[in-house]
Amino acid sequence: RTSTLALTNVTVPYAVQIANKGYKQACLSNTALLKGINTLDGYVTFEAVAEAHGLQYADAKELLEKAPALS
Repeated sequence: RTSTLALTNVTVPYAVQIANKGYKQACLSNTALLKGINTLDGYVTFEAVAEAHGLQYADAKELLEKAPALS
């Protein structure tokens, strides 16, 4: 029970940010969320992982900045 409460206390603020701002703006305004992105729009966002597995790499921040806003 204690670990569940601790995990909830740590993760809920991130969920609230995503709910209030949408995932794109939340990630652009919060470095911790941005660093938590592993894949986005078909790209791996961690260069060493992409290279190790022969997958395409793209910077998460750049992808988010050029993505069209959701309506």
